[in-house]
Amino acid sequence: MSLIINREEEQLILKIMEEEIVPAEGCTEPIAIAYAAAKAVSYLGKRPEELIINVSGNILKNAKSVVVPNSDGKVGIEVAGAMGALFGDPQADLMVISKITSDDMSVVNHFLEEHRAKVKLADNNMTLYINIEAIAQKECVSVEIKHTHTNITKVIKNGEVIIDQPCNDNDFNSSLIDRSILSIEKIYHLAKNIEIEKIEKIFEKVFTYNSRIASEGLASKYGVNIGAAIQKNIDKGLYGDDQRNRSASFTAAGSDARMGGSAMPVMTTSGSGNQGMTASLPIIKYCIDQDIEKEEMYRALFMSHLSTVHVKTNVGRLSAYCGAMTASAAVSGTLVFLEGGTVENVKNAITNTLGNVSGVICDGAKASCATKIASGIYSAFDGAMLAQMGSVLQAEDGIIGDCVEDTIKNVGTLAKEGMKSTDKTILNIMSN
Repeated sequence: MSLIINREEEQLILKIMEEEIVPAEGCTEPIAIAYAAAKAVSYLGKRPEELIINVSGNILKNAKSVVVPNSDGKVGIEVAGAMGALFGDPQADLMVISKITSDDMSVVNHFLEEHRAKVKLADNNMTLYINIEAIAQKECVSVEIKHTHTNITKVIKNGEVIIDQPCNDNDFNSSLIDRSILSIEKIYHLAKNIEIEKIEKIFEKVFTYNSRIASEGLASKYGVNIGAAIQKNIDKGLYGDDQRNRSASFTAAGSDARMGGSAMPVMTTSGSGNQGMTASLPIIKYCIDQDIEKEEMYRALFMSHLSTVHVKTNVGRLSAYCGAMTASAAVSGTLVFLEGGTVENVKNAITNTLGNVSGVICDGAKASCATKIASGIYSAFDGAMLAQMGSVLQAEDGIIGDCVEDTIKNVGTLAKEGMKSTDKTILNIMSN
């Protein structure tokens, strides 16, 4: 019997899509810091003399080592905060520092040389938390962000509360549309049947933005340059010129450029540019190489991105679980989708990939993210191939559940409960 999705459910899922797939320039954690700083200064109404940047451990982990766009190659939390505070556009969300120039950076550098930006580790258990205090002439504004990268929950100026948005500290999805409506079966059904006009605009943007930065990563030297290295070895005949290698190269190249400081924006998914690129670029490359029509590509991108959102909702915005692996699982199912597989085939591919790569840790945003993404894409092709052959990991195989939805829940339990101590250990190692 065909699944029936009513109009209300469809509208909610489309709103989730719009909420999750948004443009951002640079790694979203330092950009969120820049955004909070820009907002704080907009309320302060004058150039700050001092910034106090309070962040959670996971924000610190993901922002300390990645190159900030338009910074002339600089890394770090202080850099991002100062750029946002001094020259950021508070109305531009995650494009907040997209217009900063080298001349602006000379002012930022002077601010940093005078040690006017200070970083502190926030004393709470939240994974995504930022509180920026901007101080000037005995006035102070603090801006607090929780759970998602632009979710401002509190603004205080000189002791007066200007914004106080209620937020459940124990539920990282509390500021978002309820994701419990999602399932792989519903996503598959909508990807097959939704009117293309409802999704083509956003996925044309995904195609354009993410393809552009992947091409940039192949053409120029960024980070570890794993994407270009795979392509070079294909050209030399050391790697096979096959879809698996080409897709891994194209996708990793996008991460090379983004982690290496490219100012090109990407379309993010679940608050992450790396997840947005992982969910999209192997599918885009596959469709280009296989001469698949744009409409079918948009449907496949819908399948991949919404499946990523569904798996990642259970994991949480930030954790010790590498988010790109959730997108790799979604890609695996989408490859089967593109090959005309049934919904059960798609579920089996996702199960296979989650059973393979769910132990990959997140040890912060940095150049080596691209290498993990390449590994995830290789695993996605393996999972899809097995599913198309009729092979699927069974419920007695480790964390695999009785169905794909149980497996997705198990992955969430692994990430949120099982990897808490892993997260702390990673942070301790990085701090030392």
